[in-house]
Amino acid sequence: MNTTLWIIQSLLALAFVASGAMKLFEYEKYRVMLDKNGPTGLTRGLITFIGIAELAGGVGIVLPMAINVVPWLSLWAAIGLSCIMLPAIRFHVRRHEPPFAPIVLFLLAVLVVFARFSHWA
Repeated sequence: MNTTLWIIQSLLALAFVASGAMKLFEYEKYRVMLDKNGPTGLTRGLITFIGIAELAGGVGIVLPMAINVVPWLSLWAAIGLSCIMLPAIRFHVRRHEPPFAPIVLFLLAVLVVFARFSHWA
């Protein structure tokens, strides 16, 4: 089970670091992609904030446990990432886009939360 959780955490880290980096460092490209289905109403500041949160969560879900320094931060990173995915799901549904990716990321983050929480309980 531990190996499976590490794989899931690594996949989540990869997905969120890539997504957050695109929002922060490739803003114009991200904006064009985002506005393909019409204007979103999201400001650059909000997109930057989301990018920072995703980067921090992506790093935080793996690094603290990997180096064994305050490993409970990985649990909180997973909680934070699952919380980020809830408005993302709503955003995609409201825009009539398939919410498959945010739903999968939400479910994987919740799985990590419950599996790691039972480990510390």
